[in-house]
Parts: sequence; C-alpha cells; structure tokens
Amino acid sequence: MNLCTQPYRRCLVRLTMSLNSSALLNEEYSQEPKRNTEGLERQELQTPSSFQDNPLQQLQLASQEVLEKAKKSGRSKCPRCSSSRMFYCYTCFVPVESVPTKEIPTVKLPLKIDIIKHPNETDGKSTAVHAKLLAPDDVTIYKYPCIPEYQEKRHEIALIFPGPNSVSVKDIAFHLQKYTKKSGCGNDDDCSKEPFPKQAKIEPKEEEKNLNECISRNRSEGTRLKKIIFIDSTWNQTNKIITDERLQGLLQIELKTRKTCFWRHQKGKPDTYLSTIEAIYYFLVDYHQEILKENYKGQYDNLLFFFSFMYTLIKNAKCCAGKE
Repeated sequence: MNLCTQPYRRCLVRLTMSLNSSALLNEEYSQEPKRNTEGLERQELQTPSSFQDNPLQQLQLASQEVLEKAKKSGRSKCPRCSSSRMFYCYTCFVPVESVPTKEIPTVKLPLKIDIIKHPNETDGKSTAVHAKLLAPDDVTIYKYPCIPEYQEKRHEIALIFPGPNSVSVKDIAFHLQKYTKKSGCGNDDDCSKEPFPKQAKIEPKEEEKNLNECISRNRSEGTRLKKIIFIDSTWNQTNKIITDERLQGLLQIELKTRKTCFWRHQKGKPDTYLSTIEAIYYFLVDYHQEILKENYKGQYDNLLFFFSFMYTLIKNAKCCAGKE
C-alpha cells in the first residue's frame, strides 16, 4: 500500500506513452506546484480502447459537472481562510466558493476512519482530504504526533499497514477475537483456551466445537470493528509513525490484491501500494463484501469523486503530450 497521498500531477504508471514524454511531464509537474490542475484541459476520449485504459470509468459517481465548471473558471477562494484554491481547500477541508457544498456527494461509512498525517507531508499533495470532504461525519485527520490513544479499544480498531504480521480483510474478525474484552472466549487469549478459569476440562471434540462457534460468532459480528486507521505519508516517513507506542499491538491489515491508479506512484514500490483515498475506498469495498456479507452496489464509489476527475485530467494531458 502506498501510504502517501501525493501531488496531482505525476504520470500514471500504466499509460502508454514514451518514457521521454513521461519524464518531461513529471519534471514539469514537480517544478510548478502552484499550477495544480487548472491548466489541464479535459478532453473526451474517443477511441474504443479508452474504456479499458480508464479503470475508474465504471464507478457509480455523482455528476462531476460542478468540477468541470470550477476547472474552467479557475482558482477560487476558500470560504473559511480565503486562500486561493482549486476545487477545495486542503487545509480547511471544505470546497471552495466555486464548488457549492450541496453539489458535492456525501458518503456514509460503516465505521469511523482516522487518518494520521505525517507533519512533513505537504497538504496540497494529499488525497486524504478527499475522504474528509466526502465523508465528513466519519473521517478525522490528525497531524502526527497529535494522535489519540488507541490501546484501550484495540479490540475494535485496526490499522492499514503492509507488514509481516498483516492480515487480509476477510480475516479481520478471526484475529480481532483475541483482543475482545467482553467475549465468552476470553480476554487477550486465544479462543481455544477455556472461557472461564474454573471450567472443567472438556473433550477435544467439544473444545473444537466451541472454538468454531466462537470464530463463527466473531465473523458474524464483523461490525465489532468500529474504527480503521490509515497513515498518510511517504514510505520513508512511515517508520516514525508505525513505531509509535500508541499504535503498537493493533491489528494490521494489508490490501494485497488492488493496483494503484495514482499518477505519482512511488518509484521502486509495487503497484499494490495505494494512495490514501484508494486504500480507504478498496478497504471499504472489501469490508462490505467480506465482513458485512452484503453485495456491493457502488455505495462508496463517490469517495473517488475528486480522484477520478483528476485522474482523467492528467491522463488526457499526458495523452496530448504523447501525441506532440
């Protein structure tokens, strides 16, 4: 997982264009950070292959006409701090004046999300703000080291992080059971142990039955997971946060099967390292299907409302540069 959300200008890894033009765009975007996306002209893709080139095209999104209009009108003021921004203010977490809040979709999440942002991560380069803009009631962004204490609720909290002890989404309930404080299967011990200190020894078959029942009950109570934590930083900045004592002992989850569409992928890292907003989106989709056991019908697609729009802007700009 790409733990960093980064500038909206770097080339998407899988676009078909020459290395020279790709490098040229990367250099241009990194040297002119204030331009953001307002200088990029969006064009309708006409070729049949374009549908396959854009993996985000099948998302069930709210109308992005408001973003189209804002792009054409240019930068606008933040209604809170009056800073000049494009689409939204990344410090106040609100849309700018040219993007009415009522025209921005709101997404309701099945659990709360905490995003821990590294202090050196540039605000304007972070896609974490997308989550706060689109799910304001369920997302909180903290700037490290100012983060909550999680230890007392570790039985209902998990951390998205690709590590040696990370588990998949479908195994969340199984692994969280050892943290459960109010379960008949014990406190911090494994479910295979006696639920009460003075309980008589039971036969192996009955013990196995109790274990299976405990696991089944925990899986059926998937909503016990009440909060998920994401780290918003570059990979090199992550170590300081992940080693913080307040995050120790939390269940770690890795998203191993998704590939990033981010246009500024970290060099040398696998394409399964996602931007922050991608990680949030894909986790929720997997959680909805694997834990809540419900069919996914696009309930969280609008979390990629801004991301998909910027993806298209940059993709089209790169295509034009390639033709030139």
